[in-house]
Amino acid sequence: MAHLCGLCLALRSDHGQFARIVTNYDGLIVSVLTEAQAERTTGRRRTAGPCPLRSMRTAPVARGEGARLAAAVSLVLASAKVRDHIADRDGLLSRRPVAAAARRVAAGWDRAGARTGAELGFDTAVLVDAVDRQTGIERLAGPGTPLLTVTEPTETATAAAFAHTAALAGRPQNAEPLAEAGRLFGRLAHLLDAVEDQEADAASGAWNPLTATGTSRAEARRLCDDALRGVRLALRDAEFTDDKLTHLLLVHELRRSVDRAFATQTCSHQADARRAGENLTGSQAPGDAAGLRQTGAFGPPPGNPYAPDNPGNPFGPPQPPPEPPRDRRGLITGCLVWAGLACTCQMCCGTFEDPWSRQRREGLCSQCDCSDCCDACDCCSNCGDCCSSCDCCDCDCGCDC
Repeated sequence: MAHLCGLCLALRSDHGQFARIVTNYDGLIVSVLTEAQAERTTGRRRTAGPCPLRSMRTAPVARGEGARLAAAVSLVLASAKVRDHIADRDGLLSRRPVAAAARRVAAGWDRAGARTGAELGFDTAVLVDAVDRQTGIERLAGPGTPLLTVTEPTETATAAAFAHTAALAGRPQNAEPLAEAGRLFGRLAHLLDAVEDQEADAASGAWNPLTATGTSRAEARRLCDDALRGVRLALRDAEFTDDKLTHLLLVHELRRSVDRAFATQTCSHQADARRAGENLTGSQAPGDAAGLRQTGAFGPPPGNPYAPDNPGNPFGPPQPPPEPPRDRRGLITGCLVWAGLACTCQMCCGTFEDPWSRQRREGLCSQCDCSDCCDACDCCSNCGDCCSSCDCCDCDCGCDC
C-alpha cells in the first residue's frame, strides 16, 4: 500500500490531479524493485496527509526516484492503452468527439512521461516504439503466427523499465537479470490479459491474440508456467537489500494471477512438483493426490453454482445469486458521475458504482490485502519445497528454493 499510494502521489505531484487515474498495480512493481535494491535510508518513506481513500488517515508512503519512474512508465503505457481502445472503437471511444478528447489526453500523458523519464535518465521512447510496433504486429498476425511474436513489444517495454531500476538503485550488475524478469513479466501480463478477455473479445468482435493466432489455452498456460519459472530464476541472480516484498509479488502473487486467469487452484511450488511428477509418471501427479484440484478445463464445473449440493459449490453454503442488472445511466449523466469518481480517486480504492451500468465494482486498493504477508505463504504448510523468502512475517515454513 505504501508503494501504491506513493505512485498515486508521485503522479499528482509531477503531473496533476487527473493523472492519478492511471495508478495501477503493474506500475508499482517498478517502485518495489527500486526500493528492494537500494540501501536503506531514512528518506525512503514519508508520511502522507489524510486521504479519503484511507478513511482520512495519514500513512507512510514510498517516495523518491522509484515512485517517479513508476509514474512515468504508468503514464506512457496508459497513453498507449487509450490509443489502442480508440483504434478498436471501444465503448464511448467510438464517438468522434470523445475519441478526439481522449487522443489529446493520451498525447499529454506521453509528453509528461517522457519529461519525467528524461529527468531520471530513462528514455521512454523504447516504450512508445514498442507500442507502435504492437499495432503493426497485430495487423499482420494470423493463424500460425507464434504467440511470442505478438507479446514481444510488451516484453521489450517491461524489460527496459525493470532494468532501469538497477541504475536508479546503484546496482548496475542487476540490470541483466532484471531485464529478463521484466521481459517475462511483460509476457505474462499480455497473455493473462488475452486469456481473461477472450470471451468478451469474441462477443464484441475485438482483436485477441489467442483467437487471432489460433493458440489454444493449453499452450498459453504452458507459456505462462515457463514465464513464472523464468521470473523466479532471474530474481535469484539479482542482488537485493531486502527482497521479501519483491518475492511475494513476483513469485507468489504472480502465480495466483495465473491460477485465477485459468481457473485453477494451486500453490506455485506444488504446481512445479506436480508437473515434475507428470513428466516422470505420465499419469496423475502427486499434487493431485494431495488434494490439489482444477476447477474445470478453464472454468468452474458445470451446473448451478448456487445449489448447496452441486459440485460447483463444494466449499460451503450456497452463495446468493448475482445482483440483477440496474437501469443504465445516460451518456451525459454517466460522464458527470465518472468525473466525480475520478477526481476523488474512488475508482482506485473501495467499492463504487459503475458510472453507466450502475453495477457495483471493486477498486484497485480493495483487491490488495497487505495486512498479513503470511497469507501468501499459506501454501508452504502443505509442501516441503517452498521459498526462502517466506520468512517475511516469521512464518517458518522450512522453505528452500
